[in-house]
Order: sequence, then structure tokens, then C-alpha cells
Amino acid sequence: MENSENQVTEVKSFFQSNTAKMIMVGFLTLVLLIPLFFVQDLIRERSMRKTAMVDEVTELWGRDVMFYGPILRIPYTSYEAYNVTNPKTGVTTIERKAVSNYAYFFPNELKNTSNIKKNESLKRGIFNHVVFTADMNFKGDFTKPNFSKLGITEENIQWNKASIIVKTTNLKSIKSELKIQLNNDKFSFEPQNNDKSDYSVLATNNFDYKTLINNEKINFNFGITYNGSNSVKFIPVGKITTVSVDSDWESPSFEGSFAASDTTKTISNKGFHADWKILDINRTFTQQYVNALPDLDDYLFGVKLIQTVDEYQQNERASKYGFLVIGLTFLIFFLIQSVSKINIHIFQYSMIGLALIMFYTLLISITEHSTFSFAYTVAGTSVVAMITMYSISILKNRKFPMFIGVSLSVLYTFIYVIIQMEDYALLVGSIGLFLILGAVMYFSRKIDWSK
Repeated sequence: MENSENQVTEVKSFFQSNTAKMIMVGFLTLVLLIPLFFVQDLIRERSMRKTAMVDEVTELWGRDVMFYGPILRIPYTSYEAYNVTNPKTGVTTIERKAVSNYAYFFPNELKNTSNIKKNESLKRGIFNHVVFTADMNFKGDFTKPNFSKLGITEENIQWNKASIIVKTTNLKSIKSELKIQLNNDKFSFEPQNNDKSDYSVLATNNFDYKTLINNEKINFNFGITYNGSNSVKFIPVGKITTVSVDSDWESPSFEGSFAASDTTKTISNKGFHADWKILDINRTFTQQYVNALPDLDDYLFGVKLIQTVDEYQQNERASKYGFLVIGLTFLIFFLIQSVSKINIHIFQYSMIGLALIMFYTLLISITEHSTFSFAYTVAGTSVVAMITMYSISILKNRKFPMFIGVSLSVLYTFIYVIIQMEDYALLVGSIGLFLILGAVMYFSRKIDWSK
């Protein structure tokens, strides 16, 4: 009889020990990861909805802008030899057939100035996608083509059928009349059949090159306005290519095979300015081709207009700290319980954990209708206030609940700072966690864990 009473006493003492309470709180922390995973799935699902909206908007408004040209195109006559056998005599003779081909010549000098302006008017439901309008101006000159270098004789050149072509994307997003001035004459561009690449081809009507040329040069000048999104890129077809871009976009990413000039590049919260100067010796293609134009996408350069971290990325990054927030909050309550000898039931831990989970659902729902900073402030303040008031009823005093409120406020502020950082997020996070570990070790040093 005495043995059974001792066993009951031992069981009771174990479940009332700090070890048993730590095990239960740790198990509850793991259980709360399940609703936290559901929240992360919700964030991903909302992000996918926004991605679908972005695809829809960009398809209607305009996608990436890429520009290849202008290029002088002059047809020439070549001859193909083939054998003809007389069926009666069996004699085989060689005959020649005239075939028209094209020679392509890149500009001697190509200058581009572009102004890119944000357009924030496109909205689908609660989602708002930022696109742009790009006003681009091109000018430069073509020098007299060197057909002898291509092995083409003068009598085979069709000078009266010359034209200017450009290759570009986003034909449907061009919002200006497209005309080019060649010396003193103007010509309109018209679409031609696609050359089975990502580019569409625009070409002028034919003109007589020899009539148009002046002082061994053809000067050109034309402008084009695009609706686009994501990026603007060029191919440096000029023997000397200079590009100057101004924009009110505050977060550019300069991409491609050629870097913008560090001496003139500026970036601020009001926008950016960037310049490029590329010489023919900086790339490995020539200034003239026959039969077909080469694929020069490897030489693309320009600017990508990015959003450094959108609201869903920020929400996802915040949710990844959910386990840390739940674990540290439970640890604070457990340390207070151990120091003050106040018993906190596992149900009360559950209510606190669910309140911490609610922070993330509040955060994403408010973010979709406002900014991430405002949503984070509202959600964080609401959850901290709720847990602090709940703690007053649990702990029966105000000293410990005030400490909990301050601790949670510092923790949420710390996480917000990490989320906003890019280059130093890992460093600051590591230092912060080290300091938190030191604080826990300090406050727990006098607890008797044997009880």
C-alpha cells in the first residue's frame, strides 16, 4: 500500500517538475508549426495570384523591351550554278540562275537617349503592378557600304532597293508613329514577317541609296515610345554606340555584357541616370553581314527595373521567423513561471501561441491593402497588446506582463529591421541571436532545474 502511494507521489512530482513542463512546452511549439506552415502556404498562394495578375497585365501593357538596329539593308544579285541535262542528247551543261540576297550594314555611330517613367495606374482587384513608358530617341549615321569586302561587285548591287530595318520586341506596345529621317527625307516603318526569333522586324519602303547619300553619309534620326515592363535593353550595333538612360525608378539593376559608366551613374530615391559607351573593339562581331543577320543576344545590355522586395517576399521572410518568435516567447513565459513559481497551464501557452500565429494572417491581409510597414506596425501592436493583457490575468501582477510586452516589442522590431536589410541581414541576425542567447543564459543562471 505504501509503495503504491509513493509511486503516485513520484508521478505527480515528475509532471509538476520543470523538465516535464519544458517537454510539454517544447511539444506545443512543434505542434504550432502546423498552423504556421498553413500561413506560409497562404502567403505563397497569394503570391502566385499576384504573379498571374502580373503576367496578365504585362501581356496587355507590354513586356521587356529589346532593340536591335537600325540596320541598312541593300539587296544584291548573286548567281547559283546548276547542271542541266538534255534528255535527247544526254549532254550536261552548266547554267546560272540569278538570286536576290541581302547585305546588312550596321551604323558607324549610334546614339540613344531614353527616358523611362513609372506608370502605377494598372490595377487588378487588390493587386497593383508597376509598369513603365519609355521614350527613346535614336540618331547616328551610316557610312558608304564596303561591298568589295564582302566579295560583291558593283554591277550586282541593287542600290535603288535599299531600306532601313530594326528588330524589336513588343510591337503591340509601341505607342508612337514610327518614322525615320534619312538626311532630308522621312520614311515610315512597316512590319514585316517575323524572322522566327523573339524579335519582330520593321522596315522602311525602298529608297535609292545613291540619290539619298550626302557626303558619303546617311544621317538618321527617329523616336519611338514603348509601353513596357521589367527591362529595357539594347544591342550595340554602332561602331561607336552611346546610350543614356534617365528614369524616376529608384531601384534599377544594370545588366548585360557591358557595364554602365561609374563616373556618371547616379541612383537616388528620385530615380537614376546611367550612360554606356561601347566601341566596336569591345565586342567580337563585325559591321556587315550577308544573307542573314546574326543572333547577338549575348551582347544585350541595359537596365532591369526591379522591386527589391515585394510585399509577399517580405511576408514570407517574416513568417520564416515564426518558429523563433514562438520559441522565444514561450521561453520568456517559462522563465517567468520558474522564477515567480506561478503555474501557467498548457492551455494558456496554446492561446499565446495562437495569438502569435494570428500576427502573420493579420500581416498579409493588411499588407494587401496598404504598405508592409504599416501592416507590420498594426499587426505587431495588436498582438503585443493582446498577449500583454492576457498575461496580466495569468501572472496576477503588472511587472512581468510589462516585461513581456517590452520583450515582444523589441523582438518584432528586431525582426522588422532584419527583413528590411539586404546585405547585412545575416550579420545583424547572428549578432541579435547571440545577444538573446546571452540574455537567456543570464536570467536563467539561478533557476534550480532539479525541481
